[in-house]
Amino acid sequence: MDDLTAVRELEADVGPLTDEARSAARVRLQHAITHEDRPGALSRRLMLRVAVAGTAAAAVAGGVVVATRRGGDTDAPRMTALSAAQLLHKAADRSRSDTARTPVPRNDQYVYTRTRITRTYVKGGKTKTWTDESWQSVDGSGPSRREEYGRIHNDPPLGEHEVRWPPTEYAELAKWPTDPDTLLDLLRMHTPGADKEAFVNACQFFVVPRIMPPGLEAATFEAVAKIPGIRIDHRAVDALGRRGIAVSYPKIDFAFIFDPKTCAYLGMRSKGSTADLVDGKFVYHDWYHEVHGLEELGVVDRIGQHP
Repeated sequence: MDDLTAVRELEADVGPLTDEARSAARVRLQHAITHEDRPGALSRRLMLRVAVAGTAAAAVAGGVVVATRRGGDTDAPRMTALSAAQLLHKAADRSRSDTARTPVPRNDQYVYTRTRITRTYVKGGKTKTWTDESWQSVDGSGPSRREEYGRIHNDPPLGEHEVRWPPTEYAELAKWPTDPDTLLDLLRMHTPGADKEAFVNACQFFVVPRIMPPGLEAATFEAVAKIPGIRIDHRAVDALGRRGIAVSYPKIDFAFIFDPKTCAYLGMRSKGSTADLVDGKFVYHDWYHEVHGLEELGVVDRIGQHP
């Protein structure tokens, strides 16, 4: 492969510049301050199962442009590029500050979530919206109630040998490592280079929202930051209409969405379809884009109660 072909293929993964990015570039050019550094529909009963196919390729992501001030110079802004890894580290810092205000749930309590979901079909552009509420038993010993795309499911307590991965029970989550390197190895299922699997497994923590022990959510973001090839998209919007920044991985249909100012986690973006079993094979149709926005996450004493 020649260099020109490689450049063309690289550009295919980078979206067009927004007006905001163009404006920032003009400022940077005018002030000539410095060079930028750019670091290199099955049931979800409480667990996401994802079949991932294809070969992942590393991509150079476009940066989020932010303005800062040079020391002692209050008039000249310096434009720097915020990479996907840098954004994830900022999200980890925000998570740690938020965790200090998150209560530690008792085993007899419930994790309450309210999530807005917007689904837009590729063919025809029709949009559907749901607001789902769920009450999930903290340790799995009690019944749970979850609302999934407007349908209410009353789940019995977990069976003695029922296994969920990653776990939703707080006590089980507390056993998970909060060191990013150790956690990344676990997300890779102890398989070196299994980056696609690691990214998907990290997403599973958020497809079904849960109360995380101190440091685990932050470590998840920092572990994802270590995955080569992660990309950034600063034109994302969550299901609540909040402007966001998405972090994704090539050829994976899931992406994290963060607040562009606070770097707080907002929700997930995904792509899916309806599947029918025909002659022993799944036939996929009615493809759609879906966005989840986490409205509320808290701890309550009983099903039906709100934080």
